Amino acid sequence: MKVLVTGSAGFIGSALCLRLLKRGDSVIGIDNHNDYYDVNLKTARLERHIHHANYKHLRINLADRFKMEELFSGHHFDSVVNLAAQAGVRYSIENPSSYVDSNLLGFANVLEGCRQSDVKHLVYASSSSVYGSNTREPFAVNHSVDHPVSFYAATKKANELMAHSYSHLYRIPTTGLRFFTVYGPYDRPDMALQKFTRAIMDGKSIKVFNFGKHKRDFTFIDDIIEGVVKVLDTPAKSNPKWNSDKPESSSSNAPYRLYNIGNNSPVDLLDYIECLEKYLGKKAKKEMLPIQPGDVLNTYADVQNLVEDFNYRPSTTIDQGIKKFCDWYLSYYSHYSAQDE
Repeated sequence: MKVLVTGSAGFIGSALCLRLLKRGDSVIGIDNHNDYYDVNLKTARLERHIHHANYKHLRINLADRFKMEELFSGHHFDSVVNLAAQAGVRYSIENPSSYVDSNLLGFANVLEGCRQSDVKHLVYASSSSVYGSNTREPFAVNHSVDHPVSFYAATKKANELMAHSYSHLYRIPTTGLRFFTVYGPYDRPDMALQKFTRAIMDGKSIKVFNFGKHKRDFTFIDDIIEGVVKVLDTPAKSNPKWNSDKPESSSSNAPYRLYNIGNNSPVDLLDYIECLEKYLGKKAKKEMLPIQPGDVLNTYADVQNLVEDFNYRPSTTIDQGIKKFCDWYLSYYSHYSAQDE
């Protein structure tokens, strides 16, 4: 296939490009290379695949309507995976306008590009944060997501609604994936795992919010990518049994689907930190703090429909995943430290 991957210098986007290229697809990746976090890490991710014969990289901002029109008119994509977004729950409280540009306007440009060029399947990143105030566990795709507790979550919920409108109006197959706390090598420096690791290695205290009483459905990057590829290969179809009297939000009479993609096995935050200490060989100094605005207490993915439709079965344990992350982190940052010297 010829696939467009947006956010191709990002954590998940770069890993997906690698997987698609490995199996023989042709990939065009776009990214705006913004400085929300260290651009050197984005460059390092790209170095893994930017020179591949079947890969082409373009610097484009999703919010640039004219550039996006040129992109879609100049290429015939079989499928599109939209992973580009302004990330971060807490940053959305401080700088909501960047989320409007990337997550709303940018996604609208992706949808319109898919319509104009007859793309056969759009897969896009949603988020477990859409569950907001929901406390029913595990989180199922048909639970209410009408009460987001961060603006970031609100933009992701909006993406699901926008996608449905295009699936309904133009019969574009769209599939939304609600990612649950993705972690692993090359992940973002603003995520808890890198923050904790950096502080532990520097002998500084780590900030443990909600006094450590969080649970998160941590999902290793390789398991996420396996799920994305399975979904990508099967365009969404309309549900002939869908009933407006008893509507389910995960499907529709339009070619539209929603799935949770997670490990289906929540881990206590303190156990997560303990595993990190084990592979770093250092104890963490913990600063126990109240819950932050925008945070949810727990995340726990019900992935039953993903299992039924795609036989999705994550295989990486927390112990295995943390070890792989620590091996990468220590190697990557020791390399850059040596260069600085």
